[in-house]
Amino acid sequence: MQRERARQLSTAEERRQTVLRTALSAFAARGYWGTTTTEVARAAGISQAYVYRLFPSKEALFVAVVEHCFVRVRASLERGVAEAEGSGPEVVLSVMGDAYSRLISDNDLMLIQLHAQAAAVSEPAVREAVRQGYARLVEYVRGASGGGEEQVQEFFARGMLCHLIVSAGADTVDAPWTRTLSMGIRHH
Repeated sequence: MQRERARQLSTAEERRQTVLRTALSAFAARGYWGTTTTEVARAAGISQAYVYRLFPSKEALFVAVVEHCFVRVRASLERGVAEAEGSGPEVVLSVMGDAYSRLISDNDLMLIQLHAQAAAVSEPAVREAVRQGYARLVEYVRGASGGGEEQVQEFFARGMLCHLIVSAGADTVDAPWTRTLSMGIRHH
């Protein structure tokens, strides 16, 4: 009986992860408002009712996707820190920036971040997930890098600039304005 129950729990957790991955792609493609739980269920090969058993609402599903993306960003930054060939703030922030630039070459992750920021304007639960996600990332970056306030702020500002460059395809246009925005920014 215990073995059967453990198998059911792992199957439910596997389904939850499948729904999360499927929802990430769906929300990335169409945003929070343009994606339905019916589309997520269909893409995951399960019923909409089962989606609601795993996540009580579309909002809860989107928040879980946003939180999952923040976990991926943190893991990427941690890998960057592990590869650092020094411990000074400039070195550590540079390797974290490089790790992040590789990560956002995954358009789905970047799109979720952009959609989450847009939805945060009017959706309180999404706003709170974005706030909490950034709060944890800022504290991690500050602690791991030993950087000062301005260095940490510049790190996040460059990340936002990377989003703009990648989402607008500015890195594919050779013009004075794109050279200005892209100066010193690494792309992968």
